Amino acid sequence: MSKQEYFLTPEGIKKIKIDLEDLRGAKRKDLADRLRNAVAMGDLSENADYIKAKEDQAFLEGKIQELEAVLDNVVVIEKQVSTGKAEIGSTIIVREGNGKPQTFRIVGIQEANVREGKISYESPIGRSLLGRSAGDTVKVKTPGGEIELDILEIK
Repeated sequence: MSKQEYFLTPEGIKKIKIDLEDLRGAKRKDLADRLRNAVAMGDLSENADYIKAKEDQAFLEGKIQELEAVLDNVVVIEKQVSTGKAEIGSTIIVREGNGKPQTFRIVGIQEANVREGKISYESPIGRSLLGRSAGDTVKVKTPGGEIELDILEIK
């Protein structure tokens, strides 16, 4: 079985490292305190605080393992010399019909954030843009229906 690769920018790696440090430190300590307090209350079989803290602990440890796996299998998206084609790490300016131009940066799924203009290369729009050039028009099947995007510029 091949290992999964995670595409991240240097900024994305930094953010994950900060999140991981917080989970391993402050969040783990808070959960340990909650568990100690719940145990001090006595009968654990009917202690809702204890049961909830154990569930939260399992979730926290799972999240830590997930972030560690991402960092262990990361492929860094470096700023590249432009090939003129859209690729992971590219910034692309598109327009739908006569609408206002929109700017997207194609990133890995862990960094995708539409509010920041970052779209995953696995998303319908991201997949449709990969390998295309400025001047191309792409049709994208989205959950809301098919759209047409004109690629104005690739950086």
